[in-house]
Amino acid sequence: MGEAATGERRQRTDKQRNRTHILEVAEEFFAEQGITGSMDAIAKRAGVGPGTLYRHFPNREALLAALLQARDEELEARRDAIQREVTDSRAALAQWLQALGEWVTAFDGLPEPLRAALAEGTSPLAITCQGFVTTTEDFLRAAQRDGGAKPWVRGRDLFLSTLATAWARGAAMADESSPDALVSLMRTGWETPATETAPGSGEDPA
Repeated sequence: MGEAATGERRQRTDKQRNRTHILEVAEEFFAEQGITGSMDAIAKRAGVGPGTLYRHFPNREALLAALLQARDEELEARRDAIQREVTDSRAALAQWLQALGEWVTAFDGLPEPLRAALAEGTSPLAITCQGFVTTTEDFLRAAQRDGGAKPWVRGRDLFLSTLATAWARGAAMADESSPDALVSLMRTGWETPATETAPGSGEDPA
């Protein structure tokens, strides 16, 4: 019994070591090649067979979800800090969208599988995306209550706009000024300027 238990523990340890090693190699590989790089190439670089890779991560989405886990925790920490420290709801939404934009650019090509995850709902990435859509909605509603965001804007649309902006940053026509310009355009779309009054209010801008 003792030898059997020891053998099981060794197998679990080896399995975890293999998983950790694959994630480290995949992190490096996707950083170099983007997320469209070959899964078999990752297995080869990690020194394991494709079967071992797919036992740990049955598809690319599962591998990406595991790689993003640490970044998810970092984004959640930034969310908590914004909620705790930023009292202006308009500024809080803008800061959250900035943090979200950094998260979706972790790897080249990441916006597309995140968009697909939202559309399909079956990807391992879907739960993560839905959670951050909900967070975006929470920040947005606070800004809308305070008059800092347009009432027709939806959190899901802001999340998708963040994905689209991240994709456009990597487009062939983009240059060094594109990221700031795209973020500014997006903010113009959702933000209610401080001097703007509600339609039909009859009040003059301050």
